[in-house]
Amino acid sequence: MTAAACGPVDGTVEVVDPGVPGERPARCVAVVGASEKVFAGHFPGFAIFPGVCVVEYVQRGALATLPEREPGGRWVLVAVESSRFLSPVYPGDELTSEYVWSRKDGGWRCRASAATGRGPAAQIRLRFENRDAGGAAAGRGSGATRIEERTSDDHRR
Repeated sequence: MTAAACGPVDGTVEVVDPGVPGERPARCVAVVGASEKVFAGHFPGFAIFPGVCVVEYVQRGALATLPEREPGGRWVLVAVESSRFLSPVYPGDELTSEYVWSRKDGGWRCRASAATGRGPAAQIRLRFENRDAGGAAAGRGSGATRIEERTSDDHRR
């Protein structure tokens, strides 16, 4: 299974292990291609993959490994609760991410770590909620955000 590109990065994320909440983490892998458009300006002559792009790859993997899906629901990223960048990611790096899932207020929270062959690259905590067909979170009213454009259906194949 792969998660298709639809954001600021061109690559795909491959699910290596969908994981089992409470038993083992989900795992994904993505290769940061040297042809990524972001490298043209970040930084000329010394390309470093921007942190926001690392978050993008991690959230794609999170959507692809989301533990449960209710029929008719639409899972959306509602918060990047924290992000910590530990080392740079360069063109050609293989970015491996692990996801530990837990329930949070009717939604899912994901503690993710991303690493390259040189070691840890980022720690990111994401929160997802199931939106009904009208775009409202169960029990939370409406409140559409730009982030809602990234749903589980956008990233499944």
